[in-house]
Amino acid sequence: MKCPHCTTGVNESWSVNMVHLGGANTVWRVRMMTCPECRKDILSIGRAPSIGIEKPPAEWSQVYPQGSSRGPVSLDVPKPIATDYNEAATVLPYSPKASAALSRRCLQAILRQAGYTQKDLAVQIDAVLNETDARKALPTGVHTMLDAIRNFGNFSAHPITDQTTLQIIDVEDHEAEYCLDILDALFDHYYVRPEEAKRRRAALDAKLSAAGKPPSK
Repeated sequence: MKCPHCTTGVNESWSVNMVHLGGANTVWRVRMMTCPECRKDILSIGRAPSIGIEKPPAEWSQVYPQGSSRGPVSLDVPKPIATDYNEAATVLPYSPKASAALSRRCLQAILRQAGYTQKDLAVQIDAVLNETDARKALPTGVHTMLDAIRNFGNFSAHPITDQTTLQIIDVEDHEAEYCLDILDALFDHYYVRPEEAKRRRAALDAKLSAAGKPPSK
C-alpha cells in the first residue's frame, strides 16, 4: 500500500479491533497502523456482519488522515493550483463530483499558465493536444492521459468555460481519481521537471565558476 501521509510504498501491518456491536446485525471494526517510514498513524473503520464475528469488513473507510492517499504536492507547483489540487484530493472520498469540478479548475489554470488562454476548457485541451511546436508538445503518455479526460462525465455535453469550470456534472469515482492522476502528470511536465533542470544547471554553473570556467551554454 501507499502511505497516505508520505506516499511511500509500505507493507500493510494492521492492528484490528471490534469497537461496537451495531444495529441490523452489524459490527464495527477499527484498524490502525503506523507508517514505518514517516511514523505517522493511519486509521480506518469498517462494518461487517455480526454473524461470524471473525469475518472482516468488505470495505474500509480511511478516517485519518482525511482525504485520499495522494501525497503532498511539489513546492514547484504554483500555490493557487496546489491548493485546488489538495482540496480536490481531500473531498474525493466524499464527493467525486466536487473533486472533479476542482480538478477541472486546476487543469484550466495549468493550461492557461502554459500559454493556452482559450476561455473554454475543451478548446484549451484541443489546443494543447494539437500543439505542433515540439518544444511545447506533451510527452506521449501525458498526451494520452489528457485526451482521455474528454470522455469523462459527459464532458462534451457540458462545455466548461471560465464561468462554469466548477459546475457539478456526473462522474464515476474512478473518473474523478483519474482527473487527479492527469494533474500529477501535468505537474511533473510543466513544473517539476523544468525546475529540476534549472537547479541542475545552476549547480553545474557553480562548479564551472569555482573551476574558473565560463558557465554552460
